[in-house]
Amino acid sequence: MSLSEKHCVPCQGGIPPMDRDEAERHREQLPDWEITGEPMRLRRAFRFRNFQQALDFVNRVGEIAEAEQHHPEIHFGWGHVEVEIWTHKINGLHENDFILAAKIDATL
Repeated sequence: MSLSEKHCVPCQGGIPPMDRDEAERHREQLPDWEITGEPMRLRRAFRFRNFQQALDFVNRVGEIAEAEQHHPEIHFGWGHVEVEIWTHKINGLHENDFILAAKIDATL
């Protein structure tokens, strides 16, 4: 089953975040995303022709986030959107983060 076909499962904390090798294996399915920082996060920058297209994309991402109950950091302005995802309860990456990224990619 592809990542975009899965659904996020509630994370209660108390589990370790993915290590770098496991995160990289998941990221192979999301070539436009990068793993950044320590603790690790998923990040992708998107470009659009204008403010309205960027805003429409942000709204689609928001709808997905609400449906999955997994909420990214979103920064946007005229023609650009940056999405950053990690699991706050474990302060690192979890499969849910990759599922959400795949669902975001599927909206393009």
